[in-house]
Amino acid sequence: MTRALVLGGGGVAGIAWEAGIITGLRRAGVDLGTADLVVGTSAGSVVGALVATGADLESAVAAQAASETEATVPAVDMEAVMAAFGILYDPSLDPQEARRRVGAMALAVKDTGAKIETIGDRLPVKQWPERRLLVTAVDAGTGEFVVWDRDSAAPLVSAVASSCAVPCVFPPVEIDGRRYMDGGVRSATNADLAKGCSAVVIVEPMANLSPRSRFRSEVAELGDAVLAHVAPDEASIAVFGANVLDPALWRPAFDAGLAQAPAVEDLVGKAWS
Repeated sequence: MTRALVLGGGGVAGIAWEAGIITGLRRAGVDLGTADLVVGTSAGSVVGALVATGADLESAVAAQAASETEATVPAVDMEAVMAAFGILYDPSLDPQEARRRVGAMALAVKDTGAKIETIGDRLPVKQWPERRLLVTAVDAGTGEFVVWDRDSAAPLVSAVASSCAVPCVFPPVEIDGRRYMDGGVRSATNADLAKGCSAVVIVEPMANLSPRSRFRSEVAELGDAVLAHVAPDEASIAVFGANVLDPALWRPAFDAGLAQAPAVEDLVGKAWS
């Protein structure tokens, strides 16, 4: 039996909430840290790196919260962000072409002062783990989907930063002469990367906002795998609010995940065992 943990995107709220869910489940005896494969997209790349390297999730969230006490919310042009997602969700466009167009928008944005590289710099372990970890990104120039792992050209800190580089919010991250943006530009979860595993747990912070057609097609790729899907409950969604990048969400979103964990314990435990 091979088990995969798939962690989706969702900004500060997503990182903290996923960490809370995983911590709460671990306290209940369901340890997702034993996954044979961890797939991380955007916020999920941060949590995936923490899980795969054996870091204490609550301590990591506390450290992030402490480091951003004085942080300001990145300057976000919401019209540009909405236009980008409008392109991505346009069914008339080839998906890679849509990603290429969004990449052009991301590359054209002037410096907002937001530095996404710090998200990788704050990882307590900065080397790729022995446990199989996949971190997703998109080439901003070509729209090509990229999957980083320990055999790729990207250091772990750069891979995680690139996966979190939300277009039109953070500048694309340069790796080996190319510039890369958020893996969520391709998919909020990229769950199809877990194909071949016999049990898959998908933790998806933005499930209530992401189109389900893409998710259903990815799940179909998983074949006969035993599946558990964890989405935020109404209480967690209320905590997230309108801006999932707000650094004030570190502790509240973690606590929301911790509080929700008992409600999904049976679902996840059955898949994991």
